[in-house]
Amino acid sequence: MNSLTLVKLATKSIRKNKMRSLLTMLGIIIGVGAVLVMVAIGLGARNQIQSQISGLGTNLIVITPGSSNSGGVRGGAGSFNRLTLDDWEKLKRESLTIAGVSPVLITRTQAVGGQGNWRTTINGVSGDYPLIRDWKASSGSFFTEADIRQMRKVAVLGATVAKELFPGEDAVGQQIRLRDVPFQIIGVMEAKGQTASGTDQDDVIIAPYTTVQTRLSGWNFIAQILASTYSPSEIAEAQAELTLIMRESHSLASYDEDDFTIRNQTDLADAAQGTTEVMSMLLAAIASISLLVGGIGIMNIMLVSVTERTREIGIRMAIGARGNDVLTQFLVEAIVMSLLGGAIGVLVGFAGSKILANSTGWSTAISPGTVAVALVFSAAVGIFFGFYPARKAASLNPIEALRYE
Repeated sequence: MNSLTLVKLATKSIRKNKMRSLLTMLGIIIGVGAVLVMVAIGLGARNQIQSQISGLGTNLIVITPGSSNSGGVRGGAGSFNRLTLDDWEKLKRESLTIAGVSPVLITRTQAVGGQGNWRTTINGVSGDYPLIRDWKASSGSFFTEADIRQMRKVAVLGATVAKELFPGEDAVGQQIRLRDVPFQIIGVMEAKGQTASGTDQDDVIIAPYTTVQTRLSGWNFIAQILASTYSPSEIAEAQAELTLIMRESHSLASYDEDDFTIRNQTDLADAAQGTTEVMSMLLAAIASISLLVGGIGIMNIMLVSVTERTREIGIRMAIGARGNDVLTQFLVEAIVMSLLGGAIGVLVGFAGSKILANSTGWSTAISPGTVAVALVFSAAVGIFFGFYPARKAASLNPIEALRYE
């Protein structure tokens, strides 16, 4: 028999017992649907994290304080801060691979103005900051190098702060007080959204680093240095160059460990996605148990089908069908049933992921590759669990099968 005839016979057999076939496929449907939903959640989370990491800046490189080591006791990252404005100036002066570099002085305080007050983060930065973060002003403008040199009390608000202090009105041109120091608002930044860790990037006030250091923080050390390259391909070279310049700036010997940490967007993305991928794999593995249950259901029903159709098998063998013909026929039935269940499961998975995304606000995504793998896996389940019943049918003795009542 050719392949088309085998598929027609398999379809006829499935349609002959519609309810039993549907119940048999139910395990496959639930399994494929559950796996697709779990994978969709994981893929959606990964895409969201990648989008958030990209939103941090263009070809971003982050330099943060390193760890301390005192008396054999090692502190965590950031426990020993030696980052200074001298480091930033040296990087800006000597680096050949970076497009921009900015210090970041961080402090928190209550912002008072407009229609109330709001506790937020103040970032003191240089003029390269918008380029590095790929962040533009939605209204007004960013401060200039002249503002930085003259330590002017000007500020640019994040979208969240602007909304909280000046709801329904333009904040540009207004005044706020930070620790009783009046600041003129010259711009409002575009909304950036949350980071991968859930931090609101728009809950910030940005001001010249010179003003923040002299008027608000008074600290000699800075929280971090941000840099960006001209292209992604230059990130590795830039990291190596920045490491050499920083080691020279801190007068570190060849045997001394770095007292700073340099990370790029890929490092940040990998760290953020690690937990997500592990959880996705775990959820998909749990959902795959349904496929196992569905495969066992197919095997049981096919065994029943072999028993019910024993005389039919005997007649086929009596008129010339070989054992391989019978095996192929029953195996094709199991595969068709699995593929049909898999196809319905894909539809259930699509619907489930959409419902979940709409009801919870989670990001979900299903790739064509995932659908293809689900269907191939469904066929594999049919082959694996359908082989034993098919083999049993093929091994029947024709004479005994004809006598079967």
